[in-house]
Amino acid sequence: MINKRDLGPAVIYLLYNGTTNCVVTWKDKPDNKWVSAVIRTYDINYRTDEGYFSTYAGPVKVNAAGQCIKWGGDYGDSLGWTSPWMHCG
Repeated sequence: MINKRDLGPAVIYLLYNGTTNCVVTWKDKPDNKWVSAVIRTYDINYRTDEGYFSTYAGPVKVNAAGQCIKWGGDYGDSLGWTSPWMHCG
């Protein structure tokens, strides 16, 4: 894990293995609320997983070694976050 963002009832995780970035939004407890995980590169390589999943959304992955990425996710109707461009170079 290289970053995370706490939304309260869920946490968005960013992972990296040297070539691939991965985002998962994990709920603290199972429920029927909307959840999403999103990742994007400058070249518009965009991946998302979203829906009424009971425990998590994702993983969404992009091969982004040496590229800037934006990542984020949502929980329920009003909790969400998207990073600025980061991890460039």
